[in-house]
Amino acid sequence: MRIFFTGGTGKAGKYVVEHLLEQGHQVTNADLEPLGLDGVDDLRVDLTDVGQVYSALTAPSNQGQLDAEPYNPPYDAVVHFAAIPRPMLESDSETFRTNILAHYNVLEAATRLGIRKVLFASSETTYGICFAQGDRKPLYVPVDEEHPTVPEDSYAMSKVAGEAVAQSFQQRTGADIYGLRINNVIEPHEYEEYFGDYLKDPSLRRRNVFAYIDTRDLAQLVRRALETDGLGYEVFNVANADMSVAAKTDEILRDFYEGVEVRRELGPDETFYSIEKARRVLGYSPEHSWRDVLADPR
Repeated sequence: MRIFFTGGTGKAGKYVVEHLLEQGHQVTNADLEPLGLDGVDDLRVDLTDVGQVYSALTAPSNQGQLDAEPYNPPYDAVVHFAAIPRPMLESDSETFRTNILAHYNVLEAATRLGIRKVLFASSETTYGICFAQGDRKPLYVPVDEEHPTVPEDSYAMSKVAGEAVAQSFQQRTGADIYGLRINNVIEPHEYEEYFGDYLKDPSLRRRNVFAYIDTRDLAQLVRRALETDGLGYEVFNVANADMSVAAKTDEILRDFYEGVEVRRELGPDETFYSIEKARRVLGYSPEHSWRDVLADPR
């Protein structure tokens, strides 16, 4: 596939782009900063400018494409990861403006140009827990895609609004548009850097519903979503199969989720951030864990 990938220079995007390249796909990275990865075309694009988005999607991204007669500009798919990645980096209003305007522009341009597959990065924050003021618990566990999405912060608001925009474009065009509610992204080297503290003090992970997503497993899920056609509009939780802490399920329920409805029996280390839909619909099968790097201290 020829893939237009926004935000491929970011923490999550660079791993996904590299994986897609290894799978034989052609990738153009639309970002404000270049990725600099051999085989990937870097294109500087301000996604808040709709003219730039249209132009980038219809123009050659490398010199070799100039030899094609005629040049066939449409991409096969768009993967939209670019965003201000959390609150408290820019003003709240600028975070919302940038994220939702870029999201709208990418979806409008992609669908009007006839691209039939769009994936976009939504977020765990849509459930209103991660950046809530004070201690916010889920209404029930495991948290699945039916859980209410009522956040307080501007970043999560932009993601909830983005899901509504995406569903509207899917309704208008009939394209496949899938939203990925990505949990806390962890690079392989970060297990040794951060998880020692998480294993000692599970309270550090309550805002992430004690979950995480390895960048390599995120890349796998993106590939599987690109390979799955005909779903229309869907959203998927994205996480690893186990919790990001050493504490067991019954301990987390006792210490952090007293009074929270438990909708089904959970394994002793199973994530509270349900990935059953991604497993069932996309064939997602996470392969990595902090346990591959660190010894369980218990």
